[in-house]
Amino acid sequence: MERKDLGDSDDMAAVDALMRVEGRNFVDVGCGAGRLSRELAARGAQVLGVEPDPVQAEKNRQAEPVPGLTFVEGRAEALPVDDASMDGVFFFRSLHHVPAGAMDAALREAARVLKPDGFLCVVEPAMEGSFFPVMRPFHDETQVRTQAQAALARTAASLFATVEFYRWRSYPSFRGFEEMVGFVTGMTFNDIRRERVETDEVRALFETGKCDDGYRFMQPMLLNLYRGQRAA
Repeated sequence: MERKDLGDSDDMAAVDALMRVEGRNFVDVGCGAGRLSRELAARGAQVLGVEPDPVQAEKNRQAEPVPGLTFVEGRAEALPVDDASMDGVFFFRSLHHVPAGAMDAALREAARVLKPDGFLCVVEPAMEGSFFPVMRPFHDETQVRTQAQAALARTAASLFATVEFYRWRSYPSFRGFEEMVGFVTGMTFNDIRRERVETDEVRALFETGKCDDGYRFMQPMLLNLYRGQRAA
């Protein structure tokens, strides 16, 4: 598999480089706090942000409304969406959060809600770069990220006629260690305890990212873009 390199980028810049979103209907599966859902809506898309974590889902519902964006609580394998009604389904760094036994069902569900000319876009972090070793001692995602890639190779490849592979480099940055601790412990969908992060090992790994204005790390990102559903 050869991936086209998009250079230094971020999730939304990569999407902007690959497609037009204005006037289209999307589902953002596992939307978390909805940052990317909001960016899609700001570009003129109609977006349904689906979040399984009840705490985050309630925060999303209570947030200031955004034109074109609706938040709901729901699971990737049971989207509250009609058949063949969406132009695109996005998994922004979220497929590996789906339980391993439900990943294939989640991909089939994405195909169900897509229009015949719709697309599935899956963005996943690679297990490379300087940020992965910092996270690994307290939040090792090796197994779930491997399972996500296996589900894509096994199920998404069988559901769609074509796939395009891309990669880019993102750069997580922090003013200091405490900001990083707050970032990783502040996500309700991940049960990361502060005492697991504030260790000598993690502090030493974090120091490898020191630069003139704080701490900066590199995280390669992988994007798979599927189109053209195969006949059942």
